[in-house]
Amino acid sequence: MKPLSAIPFSVLDLAPIAQGRTAADAFHNTVQLARHVEALGYNRFWLAEHHNINGIASSATAVLIGHVAANTRTIRVGSGGVMLPNHASLIIAEQFGTLETLFPGRIDLGLGRAPGSDGLTQRALGRDPRSGLNFPAQLEELRGYFRPAHSTQAVRAIPGEGLSIPIWLLGSSDFSARLAAQLGLPFSFAGHFSPEGMAAMRLYRDLFQPSDVLDKPYSMIGVPIIAADTDQEARRQATTQQQKFLSLVRGNRLQLQPPVDDMSTVWNEWERAAVQQRLGAAIVGGPETVRRELESLVARTEADEVMIVSDFYDPADRLRSYEIVASLKHAETPSDRQAGTAVAQ
Repeated sequence: MKPLSAIPFSVLDLAPIAQGRTAADAFHNTVQLARHVEALGYNRFWLAEHHNINGIASSATAVLIGHVAANTRTIRVGSGGVMLPNHASLIIAEQFGTLETLFPGRIDLGLGRAPGSDGLTQRALGRDPRSGLNFPAQLEELRGYFRPAHSTQAVRAIPGEGLSIPIWLLGSSDFSARLAAQLGLPFSFAGHFSPEGMAAMRLYRDLFQPSDVLDKPYSMIGVPIIAADTDQEARRQATTQQQKFLSLVRGNRLQLQPPVDDMSTVWNEWERAAVQQRLGAAIVGGPETVRRELESLVARTEADEVMIVSDFYDPADRLRSYEIVASLKHAETPSDRQAGTAVAQ
């Protein structure tokens, strides 16, 4: 197993809106977080496309990526992801071609095939509910726009053509894992909301076929992490995340709620079980608890990179959580040294 010091840490952000605050506050907090984790040495900062969801402001994903990239200097910025069936491939090629031209060498394009919305919103976007079935063909069309144009090509992405923009496939089941393996693309698994599907990580590695993009598999695991100075404080802060998923279970998405001291006053037993199932991969605790559970997660999934998503009501608590996680890479333990020796051999 690789030591944590050898595993890149990255961030997934949805520009969450907390109760009593605005989308403008969310965008300010997103930029503040991006600058913070850049200084801490995080590898990527991704934003996710969602629509018509109270409490999430990252709907115009490419626009927000540009804003974050313009307010940072070195960290990679990208989509985690763009829901490709919601868009024409040419539009995405032009948008990300523009981003890569403005911020060369810093843009990632993560793609999903889910709508990122409900059926009514999907229709409002002008998309066919069955469009996800065409994802492989649409992906190939998109990749074609990034290749150098040929003389008979009637439609070109300008800017876009000839640019080397890393394309990732995102998934919460084995469909994208199989496709990423077949095409030799990097794969990111959505463990932060679909922990029951983690077998897709192994499937991707087992089926991987080398390509001109990768000669060996490269996978990333998304995981919710709530880190604080003590286990007790982390558990209290995690109630904001639990209330978020509870509102999803109840079909009434709320803005981020303040933490509570006792969730038993908020949910019933059935709701508690449903939320805990959705958050089955969540890591909550003080530094040593987070270290131990992160090491276990990396060992089980053989992930090459960890992407962290965190829901906090207070932005200062979120910044502190990412500080704690970053510190784990620099505080070597005996298990790190043993793992490092095994890797070297």
